[in-house]
Amino acid sequence: MESVQKTPVWLVTGCSTGFGRSIAAHLLEEGFRVVVTARGTERVGDLGDHDNAFAVALDVTDESSVADAVARAEEHFGRIDVVVNNAGIGYFAAVEETSPQTVQRLFDVNFHGVARVVHAVLPGMRARRSGMIVNLTSMGGLVGHPSGGYYCATKFAVEGLSESLRHEVEPLGIHVMTVEPSAFRTNWASSAQETQDPIADYDQTAGAARRAYRDSVGKQAGDPGRAARALLRAVTAPEPPHHLLLGAEAYDVATAQLRARAHEFQAWKDTTRSADFPMSA
Repeated sequence: MESVQKTPVWLVTGCSTGFGRSIAAHLLEEGFRVVVTARGTERVGDLGDHDNAFAVALDVTDESSVADAVARAEEHFGRIDVVVNNAGIGYFAAVEETSPQTVQRLFDVNFHGVARVVHAVLPGMRARRSGMIVNLTSMGGLVGHPSGGYYCATKFAVEGLSESLRHEVEPLGIHVMTVEPSAFRTNWASSAQETQDPIADYDQTAGAARRAYRDSVGKQAGDPGRAARALLRAVTAPEPPHHLLLGAEAYDVATAQLRARAHEFQAWKDTTRSADFPMSA
């Protein structure tokens, strides 16, 4: 019994499909205790039947649902050691094609949903002076893409929140990691909604990107099972990374972006420095 009580407890959001399901399943296979969450527990019944699993209903858009799920998890297992903020939605449209209502929904799930979970788990982690917060963003949280403007904006926002949070909680023994996957063979692209009022001027940019996303379903290079194993290796490493790119495309695109920005910063260095007050002699 004592060894079981020492086994780390993970809470994973959005376990009904995709990354969340793969992560939760792999953790259970490896002997971890896992709080398996979805908006309806009937969608994760097979995972919840595992001896080390505790299935809880959790809607990241509902603050009371988040608070209740975290409280029930802490009561059941005694603590939460690692939280994986995976729940999220996609939407394909040019910026101009996206309605304010859609923008609000994207931010409510993808950004505010992460923040709600973070707020709920931090008191327990601070009390224990330990824990890990893992926020799944996207390659689109580092590099913008046509037809994904507001989706990318939510993921950039989570990156910024995570960066600031890291500075605040790492002195308290709490680690923060962002995970940036490229295209993986999940149902994300097929389940994402898209604009019903396309603008012809964007057909060769956002429109072409939408069609490419749809055509890629079932052919993406990324393997969710391998991603789950990679995430576990990173979280349990002696020195976990602050950022974990997943997939060859994520690595190639992200590093190319870094090189391009460094080149541009260098090219405009003199103009950049000229904006300060002159240094006194």
